[in-house]
Amino acid sequence: MIEATQLKNLSLPLAGPERLQRLVSALRKQFKSDAVAVMRLQDDALLPEAVDGLVHETLGRRFQVSAHPRLAAILESSQPVRFQADCGLPDPYDGLLQVHAGEPLPVHDCVGVSLSVDGSLWGVLTLDALGADAFGAQIVDELCSHAALIEVAIRMIRLEDDARSLRQGRSAASPPPGMDAPVDEEIVGQSSDMLSLLQEVDVVASSDLPVLLLGETGVGKELFARRIHRHSSRLKPLVQVNCAALPEALAESELFGHVRGAFSGATTDRAGRFEVADGGTIFLDEIGELPLTIQAKLLRTLQNGEIQRLGEDRPRRVNVRVIVATNRDLQHGVKDGVFRADLYHRLSVYPIHIPPLRERGNDALLLAGRFLELNRVRLGMRSLRLSPAAESDILRYQWPGNVRELEHVISRAAIKALSRGARTSDIVTLVPKLLDLDTGLPDAPAPQVAQAAPVDAVPANLNEAVAQCQREMIHQALSATGSNWAFAARQLGLDPSNLHKLARRLGLK
Repeated sequence: MIEATQLKNLSLPLAGPERLQRLVSALRKQFKSDAVAVMRLQDDALLPEAVDGLVHETLGRRFQVSAHPRLAAILESSQPVRFQADCGLPDPYDGLLQVHAGEPLPVHDCVGVSLSVDGSLWGVLTLDALGADAFGAQIVDELCSHAALIEVAIRMIRLEDDARSLRQGRSAASPPPGMDAPVDEEIVGQSSDMLSLLQEVDVVASSDLPVLLLGETGVGKELFARRIHRHSSRLKPLVQVNCAALPEALAESELFGHVRGAFSGATTDRAGRFEVADGGTIFLDEIGELPLTIQAKLLRTLQNGEIQRLGEDRPRRVNVRVIVATNRDLQHGVKDGVFRADLYHRLSVYPIHIPPLRERGNDALLLAGRFLELNRVRLGMRSLRLSPAAESDILRYQWPGNVRELEHVISRAAIKALSRGARTSDIVTLVPKLLDLDTGLPDAPAPQVAQAAPVDAVPANLNEAVAQCQREMIHQALSATGSNWAFAARQLGLDPSNLHKLARRLGLK
């Protein structure tokens, strides 16, 4: 039976994800389930859209249908499917349910139903319980009506996304931002800074402006370049060039091509990367490594839309959108004479700074979930999870190598666990010792009893009292984290950008 609360969640003026989350939470309460999840089908993977009762990193996982027989069975059936404790098939959520003691408990009862929207298979709704026989025949029968409610919510989200796309000048028929990428090219992140950045990227993608991607090593600049190309109107594939790997003697030929006899070994005419990308996009990674002589030719291409093959007299016209990336400070390169000032100004028409992982809050856990599931499948393991202490270390660590380093840390830890006796049939928990991270942060000081303020120090009004309290909490957080604003933001439960804004408003910056 559908409760009035669930119907009300459909009528409230909520953002799509929040509406779906409220429905999932209401379902968990109504069915007295330990966990509920709604997952969207994309390629051969199910992506969690809303969960309740599962650890936070589950939202970052991508469950390959071919690796999860229970999920495959749910997708193949038009009716609810129930798996009892003795069914023998591994549950995708083994070890992922939230329990107070942090124990990696297996699922003992599970029921799921496929979801269809506008006549197409969309995903699944699953209910899981730690106790056996939690879901009787009546619950299984009722699940279809609740699945229909979820499908209505998904349709509403689609309509809202279409309306938003039309307001932003995109086709209403195009997929919503972030929902059209292949799973292996998806940018995982839900922090406010990352969501704002993705929105900005999607807007600039519709233009033909050159884009300069800035950020530390390992933040995922290539994924952002692919997203910009994917959201543009250019139909040809993205052509990628690693400038750091180009030998100086061959760089001109690689980028602009050559004709037969242009140099020793040039036995045939050859098109360069810019010609191959004609009508599409070229991504020049590590642009700061490009030799000065090649920088001048690149500038000509940006100015005139022309390239000239090595050894050829006449120029050729090309229509190429240029995206470049670097982890260097190009302005310093200009001052040092290793990067042309005119080329820098041409490339930096629209610079985009990609934040380091340490400034992205709980995104680190979502990415950890993504890499945990990848390694679980790769190593043939039943379940791979993080202990609560390991989650804390991941949030505290500064990640100088960013997302790439996190991926390597999870992969090493999984192999270490198996080499030290864990079996692939176990629910394997990665603990801090396996991650081997140097968090480098002092322990938070013991809480102190607040002293009453003297009478003459009492704020004049409530607004000033709130501001004074906020200043004190920010000072304490900065003191506890060695004046590290990103870690102070985590301790205060804020996004770093919001903390900086608040500090400026309070006169602390």
